[in-house]
Amino acid sequence: MSAPTSRDADAQPGVGVLDTRLTRLSREDFARDFWARRPLLTRAASDFTDLFAADAVDELVSRRGLRTPFLRVAKDGATLPEASFTAPAGVGAMIADQLDDTALWRSFADGATLVLQALQRTWEPVADLVARLGTELGHPVQANAYVTPPQNRGFDDHYDVHDVFVLQIAGTKRWIVHEPVHPDPLRDQPWTDRRAAVEEAAKGEAHLDTVLAPGDVLYLPRGWLHAAEAQGAVSIHLTLGVHNWTRHALAEQLTRAALELLRDDPEMRASLPLGTDGPADELALVRERLVAALTETDPAPLFHRTRRGRARPAPLGPLAQLRAVDSLTPEAPVRLRASLDARLEGRRLNTRVGWLDFTDEDLPAVRRLLDGRARTAHDLGVALVERLLRAGVLVPAGR
Repeated sequence: MSAPTSRDADAQPGVGVLDTRLTRLSREDFARDFWARRPLLTRAASDFTDLFAADAVDELVSRRGLRTPFLRVAKDGATLPEASFTAPAGVGAMIADQLDDTALWRSFADGATLVLQALQRTWEPVADLVARLGTELGHPVQANAYVTPPQNRGFDDHYDVHDVFVLQIAGTKRWIVHEPVHPDPLRDQPWTDRRAAVEEAAKGEAHLDTVLAPGDVLYLPRGWLHAAEAQGAVSIHLTLGVHNWTRHALAEQLTRAALELLRDDPEMRASLPLGTDGPADELALVRERLVAALTETDPAPLFHRTRRGRARPAPLGPLAQLRAVDSLTPEAPVRLRASLDARLEGRRLNTRVGWLDFTDEDLPAVRRLLDGRARTAHDLGVALVERLLRAGVLVPAGR
């Protein structure tokens, strides 16, 4: 069996979000000097007005029919109850957890911060950036927007369990950053478990005390303490949260794969003897079999399957896709759908939208499409292209 090959249509050699928009550093330099190690402040990194702005906030809050949890509201370090800013929206839209723009206005005017969550699902320019960054980093990314009135802060000193890139969009915001009290926290190790240590550390000398202006970017590895306060005008910033894969997560995948392998071992499925007084007598056998399974098993398939489930492919319009199928000609240009995390393993193509098996005759064409370049249906085979269009794996090259 040939080695698995993978490709995402977003991955363009030499063109990266890190260097062009966020850090002005190459991926290699950022990985060596800053990734998961220490903060990085980049002044005037980029003009972010194409991604998000005040008008986008107003549109999302007042016209998109957003529901919780796509928005949180925070004030003085506490999150307000959802019932304080949600309500039904009249005939045909009586669901009670929709955003109430009047209630949100009143909370905002009273000093509350609006947190628009998961913008990669609701705002296309941000979704495009998130998809490219996630592909480049190899770690899942999400995006939130924080809209804070002047001279207010939404959250007290805390740390995140994921890395963040803070993109200042409008206004200015003062950031105070302290070194970790618990380096590299896992997803189930939130700052609230170490509240006293966080509060004490926040009283000490700051590692960084700075004001972000529009276009500035601040990178913080997970675990670094921070608090932020808007200055003399409304502050809007995007937080790109990088949900890091860790060695601990890989160990979880390895353990799960080993336990799955042990399901086929009759001795491991056997009941413990009657009258067993604790596991001591059985541990030697179990440990021996578990170590053997850990050595034998390959966690890669499970890891990649889990990884694919942590992000979404690029949007797919059903009507546009149907037009592409119905009007397919040999000259029609097509390409791999972006953010599929497509991997060819033997004759099987695994993607975020499912898997497909191919004949030996089709495999060379499938390998060619994995480079992400546009190709004609004639080049790949019209029948193959139609199958992949119907599966949502290929899209017209103009999209």
